[in-house]
Amino acid sequence: MMAETDTPRRRFRPTLWPTVFTVPALALLIALGSWQVQRLHWKEAVIAEREAALARAPLSVDTITGAGATLSFRPVSATGVFLHDSEIYMDGKSYRGNPGGQVVTPLRLDRGGVVYINRGWVPRELRNPGKRLAGRVVGPVTVTGILRRSGRESDWIPENQPEKDLWYSVDVVQMAKRQGLSGVLPFYIEAGPAANPGGWPLGRKPVILLSNNHLQYAFTWYSFAVVLLVIYVIYHTKRPKEDKEDSDVGL
Repeated sequence: MMAETDTPRRRFRPTLWPTVFTVPALALLIALGSWQVQRLHWKEAVIAEREAALARAPLSVDTITGAGATLSFRPVSATGVFLHDSEIYMDGKSYRGNPGGQVVTPLRLDRGGVVYINRGWVPRELRNPGKRLAGRVVGPVTVTGILRRSGRESDWIPENQPEKDLWYSVDVVQMAKRQGLSGVLPFYIEAGPAANPGGWPLGRKPVILLSNNHLQYAFTWYSFAVVLLVIYVIYHTKRPKEDKEDSDVGL
């Protein structure tokens, strides 16, 4: 009877150039995945901070000093008179798929000073304020909303062109300079959902509009790293017979 032979074991034998290319690529993929994990934790902290701010009681704008950067998304209220002649139309803001823009109006405060109010959205056909006269409230008003930082929120948003009256973000410094207003506070208020006379502008309930897809991104990069590693190992794992054939070919 013939003795059973042992099954040949595979051997892992790395080669130079595949290794030279694989190691840095693998390190890069792992680094990208880890960076997305860091971004995930940062984004979760930002969302939690904003949600906590929204849950607090409204704060009078009269009590805020400085830029109010630490109070971003905090509910606030302001009392004063709208300066409708200095109204600004911020184009390129859709609502439920409908084209339009947002109306930004300075409010002269009772205590002195001016704060810009993003009063809400209007359809493009109502861009002309003469078509929504009911919403141009005369006399003292109290506005409630959330405090927002001035300036562009993203590099994807076009830059304002004040000289052409083209506005895409609320930059109170640019707006005040364009309109010749002084004493303007360094932040603005995004009005809440309280209805305006005539229905326009249309305010909205404060929401946290921050996408958080970093977990999926991290999983993708780590998956690429695993696939690359598996391909590398399979490519360099051979049976002894294959090793001998390679040697014969070399002879």
